[in-house]
Amino acid sequence: MTLGEVAAQTGGWVAPEAASQEISGLASLDDANPGDLAFFANPKYLKALRKSRATAVLVPHGFGEKISPVRIWVDDPGVCFARLQPAFIPPAIEFSPGVHPSAVVSPEAAIGEGVFIGPFVVVEPGAKIGARSIIAAHSYIGHGVQIGEECRIYPNVTIYERCTLANRVFIHSGVVIGADGFGYEFRDGAHQKIPQTGIVQIEDDVEIGANSTVDRARFGRTWIRRGTKIDNLAQIAHNVTIGENSILCAQVGISGSTRIGNFVTLAGKAGINGHIEIGDGVLIGAMSGVTKSVAPKDIFFGAPAVPVKDYMRNFALMKNLQKLFDRVKKLEADQASRD
Repeated sequence: MTLGEVAAQTGGWVAPEAASQEISGLASLDDANPGDLAFFANPKYLKALRKSRATAVLVPHGFGEKISPVRIWVDDPGVCFARLQPAFIPPAIEFSPGVHPSAVVSPEAAIGEGVFIGPFVVVEPGAKIGARSIIAAHSYIGHGVQIGEECRIYPNVTIYERCTLANRVFIHSGVVIGADGFGYEFRDGAHQKIPQTGIVQIEDDVEIGANSTVDRARFGRTWIRRGTKIDNLAQIAHNVTIGENSILCAQVGISGSTRIGNFVTLAGKAGINGHIEIGDGVLIGAMSGVTKSVAPKDIFFGAPAVPVKDYMRNFALMKNLQKLFDRVKKLEADQASRD
């Protein structure tokens, strides 16, 4: 693709004398080689931009620094870069509709039009799989499970009985949906299991990353609402509700019966206590431990988590504890010498 074609497809502008130069790939600023196109959208990567070996770089309008790569000025470099990606990546893998001979599909299961069921998949009685969904190798679809249209179940996924997935749900490898919630009572000198008889309900356009787990409810449902995206290695406990269009980053853990609002972001390794509520639009910082409910649109950080302004003030004070300690010791020593 020539740089002139890149500019035309992104609505950008490139110097006419450079328009005939060609690129053959896309890369980050750090990884780019001659022949690659990269993009610059954040000032913190300015050092990487100056060192980049890319042939050309998408830059925002108004960027005037002279750099080695050819500059292509666009409205939004990140968005424009993503718009170009389909032309440079391998075509999507296609799965022809049908059931692999090694799959075990109950005659009492309902399989929609255009469904692909891969090698060694098990589909139990009463399960329903909607049109054009893909169930990849070695996955297990339990009794009475309902999967909507155009879902993608990657290899080695386990979906326990009676759980429901709506449309366009993507579940990555190693995910377990519907395992028993972690519920026990200590009686007669032993931990006695509390039956977990509810389900997991997942709405449209949810994506769950590899090796995450979503436990079934004690009764009722564990509920993940429309558009929410969950990273790898997350744990969602029984009877949790996660609102629409929320983001859960890697290794987040949510304890039982907690309610997460809409448009919430839980950064990596955040831990959320049980039986509390996180309001709409809340941001919880990485490695934070949330022990109490959080009001809408608040930003919390730390363990235990506190409002981010309090955390920053306390952090600044903690950095000076040694100085304060040394001053107090000196004052005590001075006082002792005077006595």
